[in-house]
Amino acid sequence: MYTSVCKHCFKVFKTKFRTLSCNDCRSKDSDHFDDIESYLKVFPNSNALQISEALGITAYEVLKFVEEGRLHVTKGYFEQIED
Repeated sequence: MYTSVCKHCFKVFKTKFRTLSCNDCRSKDSDHFDDIESYLKVFPNSNALQISEALGITAYEVLKFVEEGRLHVTKGYFEQIED
């Protein structure tokens, strides 16, 4: 049995398997991941702060998805857009 802390509401809960979101926040977690995934399809070289500002999701949550293995970090490049 694992004791975990929800990454959304910070509630302490017990589960049979390791998870970072409680039952109440699981749909919120799924919605945030879907939003991030859609955003990254349009803007693939975005970092956690850019995603956070664009979607209104905390950078902490974005980084937690990376920690969980649901998002991966890749080496990209940035171009300056001409005015």
